[in-house]
Amino acid sequence: MTDLVHSALPTTGTPPRRVESGQAPGTSNTRAPLPLPPPADKSRRAHAWRSGYTAVLDIGSSKITCLIGRGEPNGALRVSGYGWRKSEGVKGGAITELREAEAAIRATVAQAETMAERPIDRVVVNLSCGHPASRLFNVRWPIGGRVVTEADIRRVVTEGRLQASVQGREVIHTLPIDFTVDDTEGVSDPRGHVCETLKARLHIIDAATTALLNLETVLARTELKVEALVSSPLASGLSVLDADERELGTTVVDMGGGTTSLAVFGDSQILHTAQIAVGGLHVTRDIARGLSTSLENAERLKTVYGSADLSTDVEDELLTVELLGNDVPHFEQISRAQLGRIIRPRMEETLELVREKLDGAGLGMAASGRIVLTGGGSLLDGIRPLAERILGAPVSVGRLSGAAFTRSVRLGRPKQIINLPENTAAAAGFATAAGLLFWAASAERPFGDVEFRDAPPSGFLRKLVAFIRERV
Repeated sequence: MTDLVHSALPTTGTPPRRVESGQAPGTSNTRAPLPLPPPADKSRRAHAWRSGYTAVLDIGSSKITCLIGRGEPNGALRVSGYGWRKSEGVKGGAITELREAEAAIRATVAQAETMAERPIDRVVVNLSCGHPASRLFNVRWPIGGRVVTEADIRRVVTEGRLQASVQGREVIHTLPIDFTVDDTEGVSDPRGHVCETLKARLHIIDAATTALLNLETVLARTELKVEALVSSPLASGLSVLDADERELGTTVVDMGGGTTSLAVFGDSQILHTAQIAVGGLHVTRDIARGLSTSLENAERLKTVYGSADLSTDVEDELLTVELLGNDVPHFEQISRAQLGRIIRPRMEETLELVREKLDGAGLGMAASGRIVLTGGGSLLDGIRPLAERILGAPVSVGRLSGAAFTRSVRLGRPKQIINLPENTAAAAGFATAAGLLFWAASAERPFGDVEFRDAPPSGFLRKLVAFIRERV
């Protein structure tokens, strides 16, 4: 992780001239007031990208995906090479079998390199292992009536990371939500302000150190270096939400194979993340057990015929299932509705757990807005109406509990990304990978993410020790 605070926060420049209400820049107060211009269309504003190509790796429980690409002048992302294959050696987002995971990653990356016609040695990787945890911290720092500098912001962020420090866990994201300059709240960049006390609300995401070390070990075996780790639901939110949704309050629910993760966005920031150890692979296993068939057949039945909200009028639609445990292939017919009755309880459980996480987050209105479903599990037929019934129920929000707030639900697909394979360009299963590429290619870290790196060793002896450690 190479960027420092100055690259994560907006840069300062010459302060703009003060313009009176109704006065256009470059005019005096004696001229007639001019009408205000229409608001800028944020969705069409060209995004600032880094130069060159970047590579990302989405290591999931059901599949591993690698994308190589770069940003376009018009604000879109263009994929130059992609690769994906069934995941091996990964359960619940964590590496469980080093050799199997290494082989799967090598094959995936090689496929993307061949298509892009360029080798890669550094990747931005999704964070889903190590039981990621999301916490908010309020930090105070004395300024003493002088101008706030970048050094003060560093101290505030460092203090927050110290408060968040837990033995056996490593901080991955330090996300400043906002600052308070004395009694002035909601300051996005306090540099240049004069105050006595600077306060900051920080959103910090961490994960278990040992799981991260295992991830780095596997990637080192594949001759890849981790450039950065990015929270999976954060990446999905970058991929499937527009600026207004992140501003007004939206929750992204990423329904993966081994886990379901969620991220709450509001005020153009990411406010909370959580992870649930239930995903699409659990549905597949339920089908395999319930119908006494193989996991491969169960996955096919789920994908082609499965539904989370199947009506009873399909009782007459019959499906043929090959049973396990027979020397000679043996088949049995079931109704499609019977398959739906196996799938629905697990999907209801998953969505009810999501609702519990949202209701318990303590974020008020921010967690009571729109729900966007993405990930492979969101492709299941009938998931949206089921989610609307479970997640869209009236929500009580603090002192506004007398009002009826309901969460609307839509399905999310990657936006503004060019050259994904045609049959998956709209598939939610690539939302995390697309969001990782957006994060990696951006000139400034989204949400003001502050990254740290260790200071280089000073002195001949310390440099020698560091040299030896890197090569032993």
